[in-house]
Amino acid sequence: MITVKNLCKEFKNNDGTVNKVLSGINYEVNKGEKIVIVGPSGSGKSTFLRCLNLLERPTSGEIYFDGEEITAKKVNINKVRARMGMVFQNFNLFNNLTIMDNIILAPVKLKIMSKDEAKAKATELLKRVNLLDKADAYPASLSGGQKQRIAIVRSLCMNPEMILFDEPTSALDPEMVGEVLDVMKSLADEGMTMVVVTHEMGFAREVATKVLFMDEGTILEENTPKEFFENPQIKRLQDFLSKVL
Repeated sequence: MITVKNLCKEFKNNDGTVNKVLSGINYEVNKGEKIVIVGPSGSGKSTFLRCLNLLERPTSGEIYFDGEEITAKKVNINKVRARMGMVFQNFNLFNNLTIMDNIILAPVKLKIMSKDEAKAKATELLKRVNLLDKADAYPASLSGGQKQRIAIVRSLCMNPEMILFDEPTSALDPEMVGEVLDVMKSLADEGMTMVVVTHEMGFAREVATKVLFMDEGTILEENTPKEFFENPQIKRLQDFLSKVL
């Protein structure tokens, strides 16, 4: 579904120096895969994820989604994003809208479905995550775990072909993490293609088809969860796992 070729991303610092965040990444994500990306803070994980739907514009390199080069100049990126959901670390809900209005905003605005169709879909999804009673509530009245489940529902309401998750549990209190991971696991079980940046090693071990280790803007190791955790090949990954497991 996604092919990444020689992806580079640089940021200019205030003093004019250049900070290389991603250095020549090549990767492919196939339909139905659950790719989990782990690594230390500042390794480029979130920047890589955000480049996949051009929330960050690559400095150079190419990204293809279903065979179409989305880094090309004339691409309608909103159409691409409608097929590629995104769940953020800090929920990104609109505080002045009810939960229902947060969920139906994008599919109605982008004319993917009528308001009635979007409401029916949202109702079905809210039932699924046990939050139908919050449809008329506002985000401020919800817990962090509830907000993140709503953010996942909002993404699902677009009928995406894949979903990107950017550290979806890192802003949550520990007791709320499980309720969000349970929703993500059920999506994985249904065959949703997912790319997940996370610190949740248990989730990576249980759900991933492949786990990637990133550091200093490159993918240093990739393997099945079993091999990744039980038989890490490089010293840098061995050191990392010894600190987080």
